[in-house]
Amino acid sequence: MKLVSRNALRWLPAFVVPAVVVTAVIAVPLQAGAAVDLPDKTPEQVLLLVNDSTVSAFSGTVDQSSDLGLPSLNLTEALPEGNDSTSPLGLTTVLELLSGSHEFRVYVGGEGQSRVQVKDRMAERNVVHNGSDIWLYDSSTNAATHLSLPADLEATAQAKSAELHSQLPTDLATPAQLAERFLSELDPSTTVSVGTDARIAGRSVYQLLLTPRTNEMLTSDTLVASVSIAVDSETGLPLQVTVLAQGQSAPAFQVGFTAIDFAAPNTDLFNFVPPANASVTEQTLPAKPEGSTGDHSGDHSPAVGEVPVVTGTGWSTIVEVPAAAVPAELGDNPLLDQLTTAVDGGRALTTSLVTVFQSNDGRVFAGAVPLAALQAAAQ
Repeated sequence: MKLVSRNALRWLPAFVVPAVVVTAVIAVPLQAGAAVDLPDKTPEQVLLLVNDSTVSAFSGTVDQSSDLGLPSLNLTEALPEGNDSTSPLGLTTVLELLSGSHEFRVYVGGEGQSRVQVKDRMAERNVVHNGSDIWLYDSSTNAATHLSLPADLEATAQAKSAELHSQLPTDLATPAQLAERFLSELDPSTTVSVGTDARIAGRSVYQLLLTPRTNEMLTSDTLVASVSIAVDSETGLPLQVTVLAQGQSAPAFQVGFTAIDFAAPNTDLFNFVPPANASVTEQTLPAKPEGSTGDHSGDHSPAVGEVPVVTGTGWSTIVEVPAAAVPAELGDNPLLDQLTTAVDGGRALTTSLVTVFQSNDGRVFAGAVPLAALQAAAQ
């Protein structure tokens, strides 16, 4: 069988800051449970199980935790009065959701309908997608952001889903959406196998194991050790995904269902109306440049205003963002001084899974590769 064949693993930079590299993915853990003994399946058969899944509506509780090795941040000193980095799409929010543990409530009502509720200690954050409308609301600040999808993203359901989840923060995708991004990028640089059967959220699952291949013909200089996707044995819906980093025993990033219900959620959940006294910001997601495919190859520097350039293949893919495309909030954000360190040729953020390098000329490079690989790409 063959899933969608695209060259670059564009999910790789997603473990960093989506405002820098507009891609998104999270990873999900496998939970211990009673012994499970399912009928044996080959990797191809489990992939077909996922590919043939017809589940379109469900709800459930998702737990997320991460161990990326991000530096400790002093947000009080880093955020001057008036700084908007704490907005739902802001840098601070993303970093906070990439640290520690969080619990989400997820509702999916079919194509173009989803709601994620992020439970905080004394507040709640909501991300609601209903057709061409997306709402982000934080009860702690009583602030809402309304985004309208451009017409070109509504042409097909596939285009809408792909573009939406590449431009929203990493915490907004379900395990199924994340697994789809991993599986759609399979290429010869990956070995696919089936691991030990398990039980996730009370359901029996097969475990698909994706491992970077290294041999004389295919070498991979990557920080990722493996990706494991837990697939529901009855419905084929991915329930969890685990990402391990090289030399690290605990999952580097993990999110997964602890409970799931396959009944369709109430449609009222997707009709979001902000409170009467809420501050509302209107935004429009940028349309995809005409003729752009998202894949670029070859050794060249991007022209001013060009979309990110993807170089390399497989697990060693590197994304280059031209200086003109780097969001303005990153250029003068005090958090960058805490997140990055001075290195040869610029500044760098290093985590257990992803490295980000900003060269002295303003370009940003990211990938699940060592810093030296990004510095070489900047030359």
